[in-house]
Amino acid sequence: MKKVYMCFGTDVIHNGHIEILRKAAELGEVTVGVLTDEVMASYKRYPIINLEQRLQIIESIKYVSKVIVQEELDYTNNLRKVKPDYVVHGDDWRTGYQASIRSKVIDILKEWDGELVEFPYTEDNNIKCLENTMRERLSMPEFRRARLRKLLKMNRTIRVLEVHSGITGLIAENTKLEKDGKINEFDAMWLSSLCDSTVKGKPDIELVDMSSRLKTIEEILEVTTKPIILDGDTGGLVEHFNFNIRTLERMGVSAIIIEDKEGLKKNSLFGTEVHQDQASIESFCEKIRVGKAALKTKEFMLIARIESLILEKGMEDALARAQAYVNAGADGIMIHSRKKEPDEIFAFCDAFRLQNKQTPIIVVPTTFNKVYEEELYNHGINIVIYANQLIRSAFPAMQNTARVILENERAYEVDKLCMPVKEILTLIKER
Repeated sequence: MKKVYMCFGTDVIHNGHIEILRKAAELGEVTVGVLTDEVMASYKRYPIINLEQRLQIIESIKYVSKVIVQEELDYTNNLRKVKPDYVVHGDDWRTGYQASIRSKVIDILKEWDGELVEFPYTEDNNIKCLENTMRERLSMPEFRRARLRKLLKMNRTIRVLEVHSGITGLIAENTKLEKDGKINEFDAMWLSSLCDSTVKGKPDIELVDMSSRLKTIEEILEVTTKPIILDGDTGGLVEHFNFNIRTLERMGVSAIIIEDKEGLKKNSLFGTEVHQDQASIESFCEKIRVGKAALKTKEFMLIARIESLILEKGMEDALARAQAYVNAGADGIMIHSRKKEPDEIFAFCDAFRLQNKQTPIIVVPTTFNKVYEEELYNHGINIVIYANQLIRSAFPAMQNTARVILENERAYEVDKLCMPVKEILTLIKER
């Protein structure tokens, strides 16, 4: 009997899937490769049900003879194992970021005269409604809040992008590209106090109060599904912190990062150029303990940000604080530096990993921005936050548009700099 291979990257089996499986079974014995949770999270969305459950569901379908795990979006390894006569797929991957994967499948099949068979993609409003329902479920607090911890268990770099509005949330949610047989996208979103303040035209000195920041969070939560990490500055007064952290947990935020400074906030990148006071280890540990005690679930993460390298207090101080903060209950350690080279960050991470293999390390490579994610991962770093690039790129673009209008006293010259009005009107889809 002829051999047929299909790949499934879904946790919702609908009539379109059953129909294409039926057609595939007419061609021969069907083997289905089921994408891992890790691949699904990077390809479409985080799965509602896990790999084992999906394997069982697909295996129970009568048209399926065998199921195997597909550990990459790239079909190459599984195709060379199975050597199918046919690969069956819908025709929806001929364009877009899957087109290069399709081309590679065709090339691999030529090695043994295999054939790609494509059936028309099922366009059905009921299917779209079902997928929208699953996405809406992912946006609910109880599902979204836990996802950062689940991503960390996947043992890869978590890539996080700064957002400061609903529209930037959609950019972080939907921007993706295919590279080397994988889909690159952002795993989570960072709500920076710097960017939130800048958008509101205010200085970054904790002037924007928590109620205003909560409103920004709500705007982003409404249109996205990915985990949110909040820049909590110093966390404020201990007496207020326990209430604020519980509110964030209830909303579905995944984590807050608080820095070990006190007094009037100054942005860390000023370093020692301005007066900044670092909190004592004892007082900051107490804030961590209060925050952890206020939480109702084990899903929410409280991450401690260490300013010792910024304030030139030395590596020994940074490591001592890291150990103390973990002992106080911190779920992760963010180490910060304003150096243009990552050497002191790497030195900290290497030393910390000698005594602690498990606690996540978070970095913000704003100044040491030449380093690649892979190199950060090799030094034990789990989360990489691109903390301000959207706001920093948006401002000069808008300022340039304003200048061009002033220079020409009309709008014609800026049209080439702008998205067409029709695209703006259709950018936000009605639900």
